[in-house]
Parts: sequence; structure tokens; C-alpha cells
Amino acid sequence: MPWERDDMCRRAAGELEDGFYVNLGIGMPTLVANFIPEDVSVTLQSENGMLGMGPFPLHNEVDPDLINAGKQTITELQESSYFDSATSFAMIRGGHIDMSILGALQVAQNGDLANWMIPGKMVKGMGGAMDLVAGVKRVLVLMEHVAKDGSSKMLKACTLPLTGAGVVDTVITELGMFRLRDNKVHVIELGTGVTLDELRAKTEADIAVQ
Repeated sequence: MPWERDDMCRRAAGELEDGFYVNLGIGMPTLVANFIPEDVSVTLQSENGMLGMGPFPLHNEVDPDLINAGKQTITELQESSYFDSATSFAMIRGGHIDMSILGALQVAQNGDLANWMIPGKMVKGMGGAMDLVAGVKRVLVLMEHVAKDGSSKMLKACTLPLTGAGVVDTVITELGMFRLRDNKVHVIELGTGVTLDELRAKTEADIAVQ
């Protein structure tokens, strides 16, 4: 069986380093917080104005006024701090965030990212994604390998409007973990039971095997 979401998030958490400041995008990336190794200390940043997010609350701990950028209820830590949105984006745009973990609609083999809109469909807004991919030091994408129609989401070139050009360095899907460099998708690890033939059949981008 290919990797489950927990497997993907666990490998993403393995990319974090001690002392990192990290922004977790909406959806699956928020689950990465559950798999941060105990011996690694990272600080989670939310673009709505919080540094040092705690875990998701138990039912009796929910505070409706304490939310992340995805409007999920969270908890605070002893070291948590709060600030306005302008200060939050100054951190991001100033290059003070080490890694952003985001979802994606498409990723190209040169690192281009499309994750904020599909033409002709309602757009709620781009959020902070464009700032995040331009201002952080590393961008890791967590996503399903193919779209609902079965088409590949890892492409030679994105067909959707870009969030950022050449910004993604690592992609993790249910089929494996990949680095994007030299305009190719380099296979770091294949998902459980996944073969290279299966990967190639579901990937439009050029694949390189270590």
C-alpha cells in the first residue's frame, strides 16, 4: 500500500531541524505538528499573528478565540507570543521563517508551485501563500500525487496560475519523497510497495533515480 497521510507527515517532520521556525499550511500540513521528534525543538508560526503554537486542543480545552490561519482551534504554550498581521508578515517577508510546509494543486519539476486558484472556480483569496514561498528559506510540499481526475500533479510545467516560481525543493506524496533539482524530480524514497513503473505512470515530470 502507498503511504497513508500519517506516513507522509512523519517524513515531513523528519525534515525539521532543531531551532527551526516553521509555518504549516492549511490542511494536511497542520498534521505534521503531531510527528515532530521529541529531541527536536521547533517554533510554529501562524500568519494571523502567533508564534509558538501548541497542539490541537481536547474537547474541554477549546477556546474559540484561539485559532490558526486555517481557522482551526489550537492551544498556546508558555512561550507563545501574539502580534499583529503586519508584524507576522514582516517575519515571513524578512526571511526569518526557516521552512514552510504547504499543500499544492500542481508542482513543476523546476520547483514552480501552483496552490491558490483554479480558473473559473470561486477563489476565497490567496492567503499568505505567495508571501510564504517568497520569504521562507525552504518550501516542502505535502500533497496527493494525482488529482481527482487521475491526472498527474507533478508536471513538466504548471498549467495553473503560479504561487511562486522555482520555490519548491521537496515534495512528499503517497508514492514517495522527492527532491527537485536540475529541472528533474529526484527519488529519495518510494512509498511502501510503490514501484518505479507505477511512479512513472502517474508522473508527467522527468524522474531521476538516485
